[in-house]
Amino acid sequence: MNEVLQAHENEYSVKPRVVVSTPGRFHLIGEHSWFFRDKTISMAVNLPVYIAASCRDDNSLFFNFPQLKEKKRCSLTVLKNKKEDKWANALKAVIYGFTSGGFNITGGIDFTVYSDILPSAGFGITTAIKVGTALAVRKLFDIKCSDAEILQVIERANKRFLQIENHLADNFTALYSQKGNLLLTNYGKFSYDSIPFNFEGKKILLIDAKVPRINLWNEEIMQEPENVLLLGELKEHKQNAYGGWVYEENPTEVNEVLNVVSEDMRRRLMCIIREHKAVLEARDALITNSFGKFARYVNFSHESMRDLYEISCPEIDWILKRLLEITQNADDVRNPFGCGRITGKGFGRCLYAVLPEENVEEFKKKITEFERIFGFHPVCYEVESSDGAHVVEQA
Repeated sequence: MNEVLQAHENEYSVKPRVVVSTPGRFHLIGEHSWFFRDKTISMAVNLPVYIAASCRDDNSLFFNFPQLKEKKRCSLTVLKNKKEDKWANALKAVIYGFTSGGFNITGGIDFTVYSDILPSAGFGITTAIKVGTALAVRKLFDIKCSDAEILQVIERANKRFLQIENHLADNFTALYSQKGNLLLTNYGKFSYDSIPFNFEGKKILLIDAKVPRINLWNEEIMQEPENVLLLGELKEHKQNAYGGWVYEENPTEVNEVLNVVSEDMRRRLMCIIREHKAVLEARDALITNSFGKFARYVNFSHESMRDLYEISCPEIDWILKRLLEITQNADDVRNPFGCGRITGKGFGRCLYAVLPEENVEEFKKKITEFERIFGFHPVCYEVESSDGAHVVEQA
């Protein structure tokens, strides 16, 4: 906090009126099935983004990101999404989300964004900037709006200003997470649930493998109405299932419905079906405190991402194979001692691992070996679950 306060005062010669801390995050399972109103399990982690803010006497907006050594500025009355402004567009978008929603911002603002994890790494840093900015602005101008209205502010910021998709799981995780819990977002009902994460003796590692993302296919092709209709035919209402429904599991019936699409699309839709099952089974494992079952379905999910959805890469697969070798359960292969999966946009970059504490150093040695073999320079973060966004300093 002292570094955050000092950075703001060094830049603007005034202490911030408010500082908000927002966690980073990663998705464990389900982040590629949101379009089909499915479910996503996520964890907020202790990789915080701090937004410090103070009022100005004019209508100017100043943005400073010390770790990037970048500064941007614009006017409150002229908000534009500029390619060259990169990370600063996230803050401008939130200001737009307030003003376009009828909320009154009465003057300019000096902002400091402080984060040791840069937006390019993933891990929810850009979403954390947006949510932190929204809470800072609400506090700075004493705007009377609920958390639900904050979510609407961010939705307007994403859809209208940035012209990108608004992912509920990202926003819910940043805002509503609780330490010691995972967050399950139900897109079908626009709701979320907290699930305890109580696996003692386990460590969670986030790895930025630094593998450049290469889009081998455009994920937007999944978002065709006919694909939604096809999977809709395979949904079965089931009263005792979480969310009230499951996908048909009979291979004959599934293939009969999906035989009207190309083989590539059939595999990817099959992945959505398998991913939904993985989410439900992982949820059940968390509730019953069964790590072996949880790990099995996390690994199952990565296999689907790799073989059916085709968004993994040889480098990330290599790391996860070493993880499974280290944490295999010789007595019961169905209940491994560790698990891991690609996370984020896919086609490279990031993965996570959950493994016994005693295996962490051995796994880190494999990461060093990966660096020597593939030539990339990965960064490994040992993380814990975290609370959602909150004000940590106010004048």
